[in-house]
Amino acid sequence: MGLTSDKLLWSVVLAAALLFTGTVWLWPRLARRTWRAVCGRVGLLLATQVTLFAAAGLAANQAFGFYAGWADLFGQEKDQGVVVDHAAGGAALRVVGTGRVPGVTGARPETGGRIDEVRIVGRTSRIASPAYVYLPPEYFQAEHRARDFPASVVLTGYPGTARALVDKLRYPRTALQQARKGRMEPMILVMLRPTVAPPRDTECVDVPDGPQTETFFAEDLPEAVGGHYRVTGGRGAWGVIGNSTGGYCALKLAMHHPEVFGAGAGLSAYYKAPVDPTTGDLFQGDEKRENEADLGWYLEHRPAPDTSLLVSSSKRGETNYKATLDFIENVKAAERTRISSIILESGGHNFNTWRREIPAALEWLGKRLAEPKRS
Repeated sequence: MGLTSDKLLWSVVLAAALLFTGTVWLWPRLARRTWRAVCGRVGLLLATQVTLFAAAGLAANQAFGFYAGWADLFGQEKDQGVVVDHAAGGAALRVVGTGRVPGVTGARPETGGRIDEVRIVGRTSRIASPAYVYLPPEYFQAEHRARDFPASVVLTGYPGTARALVDKLRYPRTALQQARKGRMEPMILVMLRPTVAPPRDTECVDVPDGPQTETFFAEDLPEAVGGHYRVTGGRGAWGVIGNSTGGYCALKLAMHHPEVFGAGAGLSAYYKAPVDPTTGDLFQGDEKRENEADLGWYLEHRPAPDTSLLVSSSKRGETNYKATLDFIENVKAAERTRISSIILESGGHNFNTWRREIPAALEWLGKRLAEPKRS
């Protein structure tokens, strides 16, 4: 059973309940002072505690998507997904499975939309990454067969799982509901994690002599998706949204590549790439790259990007609140960059907080992508 399997979670919960019941039932028999009774008490207590902690850990991982599988948990991820050899003319995007939108009635894609499980291979970066693509119902309807649709990249935090964007953060379901309410136009969502070179956290940086992650997201991914699906083209036609690390990546991609991303939303984002054991040496002494990965520095020392940005935080529960207010002020001083915000009274750095922000963020994103672009 996989680490994120519901069957595993409920099996461990059941085991914990049975062990607890067994401990209560057998405790009188084990009340003696013999070595066997003592060992029995210790064994039952230890087994009960282990299963309880395991159940809590599995439930937390289900809720927050920390690890995708056992290899990810134990740091033994084998699929590096960085350098890929492929024949010239090979498909940059391959669909490996299709499914329904969770929580949505309607088996037919014309009524409930569809989720494609895909594998994207970057022609320039040579990074290969799995992803999920949400296609709205209109994409399959006869009257819209000639229509192109706006598209947005959706990014998890680190380490994160792409499936959590579908099941836990409910991006496809929310996008469908917002479109049905007339609050946004139907939109294609390309959902994946920024950890495209696992287990390393590359912070969406083009690492010297390493993974060219920024190139993958800014060049390869839009090219691959646009070559397979009916995606609106033109300057700034794409959006990008993410939480935590994905939020930082979203803001940076929109600022560094406004010709691709007309809008970027960072939920609970930070504003400077960290350097720690999970990232390794991202910049290899390249001061220019390091400075440009600091979004505050970028606003002060580079021409203001012609893009729209959205940031979120909460007054209680988020550590980025002051940094977010400072970032808003820095953007307001830039002439061509637009800034919006979602500030909650309280909310921690977790899925529940982001689920409260995603409907408004998607609505904002849809409106910005529908705006006419400046030449």
